[in-house]
Amino acid sequence: MTGIDAVRLNFNASTLHLLNAILGLVMFGVALDMRLEDFHRIRRDPRPVLIGLAGHYLVFPALTFLLVLALRPAPSIALGMMLIASCPAGNISNFLVHLARGNTVLSVSISSTSTVLSIVATPLVLRWWGSLYPPTRALLQAVAVDPLEMFVTIVALLGIPIAIGLTMQLRAPALAERLRTPAKQLSVVIFALFLVGALAANWRYFLEYVDGVAIAVALHNALALTTGYLTARAMGLPERDRRAVAFEVGIQNSGLGLILVFTFFDGLGGMAIVAAWWGVWHIIAGLSLATVWSRRAP
Repeated sequence: MTGIDAVRLNFNASTLHLLNAILGLVMFGVALDMRLEDFHRIRRDPRPVLIGLAGHYLVFPALTFLLVLALRPAPSIALGMMLIASCPAGNISNFLVHLARGNTVLSVSISSTSTVLSIVATPLVLRWWGSLYPPTRALLQAVAVDPLEMFVTIVALLGIPIAIGLTMQLRAPALAERLRTPAKQLSVVIFALFLVGALAANWRYFLEYVDGVAIAVALHNALALTTGYLTARAMGLPERDRRAVAFEVGIQNSGLGLILVFTFFDGLGGMAIVAAWWGVWHIIAGLSLATVWSRRAP
């Protein structure tokens, strides 16, 4: 076992529970800018959702495989990259799309649908691409995604906060208007604090090993964001939709990835550090891109 694979990160369920609570608060703020008619528009024309899902589960994993072939990282790091590419969209993507002045309703639609599909898609995508690359084939395990956990994720992180936000718009529009800007600002501060805490908890591991995964994760994340945007552009979607698809492909549920690493791969260090560093890096890269786009009208 290589040095990186012997690492066991400071990981516990309370960290994910805290992140989920933060995301629930963020989604309430995002919902204050949504309109019910936007959801009806998506229902009438589901094509943008299908394009986002195709970019997420088909195009990006295939390009990840090509990136692995080009970089030839350690097998556990390669499998970690494939695992990330097979995970559903991360819920922070909705906040980033909102900040970037993209189509937030489309973002929520793709996130929730990809989460439901992950019950089948995540194991299949990981198994397919992991088995095609000989160095990762020996590390593969039978991965399963808990349907109940996915249902709870959708309801708790998306359904309830959005329902409360939309209800407030209908019943107390003046209050919703007053809360809209402070909620967005508070979300950025909270995510920044969580990011600092996540780094501090595993600082010595990151210092020792992150150089082995930092370049791979940065390239991988840049590939994901670019894949989403260009896929949407190639299919003729408008700019607001392109921004949404870019983040839906570029922001993966690395928390679920970590859970799968610790559940099925005994916390294998290379995979765990890829998933953990992705969780840190995609917030940094996502906030940076969203800030740039927030200053440019779609």
